[in-house]
Amino acid sequence: MTLYQQSIEVYRQGLTMLSGLLTKAEAHPKGNDLLDAKLAEDMHPLAVQIRFLSNQPGEAAERLTGRKFTSRDEDDASFADAKAVLANMQDYLGSIDESELVPAEESLVIDLPNGMEFTMTAEQYVRDWSMPNFYFHLTTAYAILRSEGLDIGKADFLPHMYKYATKMPGS
Repeated sequence: MTLYQQSIEVYRQGLTMLSGLLTKAEAHPKGNDLLDAKLAEDMHPLAVQIRFLSNQPGEAAERLTGRKFTSRDEDDASFADAKAVLANMQDYLGSIDESELVPAEESLVIDLPNGMEFTMTAEQYVRDWSMPNFYFHLTTAYAILRSEGLDIGKADFLPHMYKYATKMPGS
């Protein structure tokens, strides 16, 4: 697999899935109040999980392509706003050509706001940092919505798999 397939394509797939979950959340009786829901008191609410998810692909693309990206600091006030931000990120990622990515073996330095620094290859960055963080927040967003009573299941988390289906139950 190329670095592009391991990163940009996976981010786009995850953002599509999240957008589908947010469409279902819009119809939930709690509506936009779900944005304040948390799994645990010491965890970030759904709105922050969504903000992190909308920033992470852009932050990774900046490291992998050199394109400038400015992370958002504000949380969305509604699911409609959140879906618009996800759509913008989809457009941004869709504009990246595979040839723009640095070679997988290129060294990257990752500086964290807490003062920690990591040096790794671009491939290690995608595999060991970016993707685990992306899926952590994606899974947490799913779990918050599920715990708040949204009628979702594994099929909602893996909707991209239907393109590979050769047989469905009852067919």
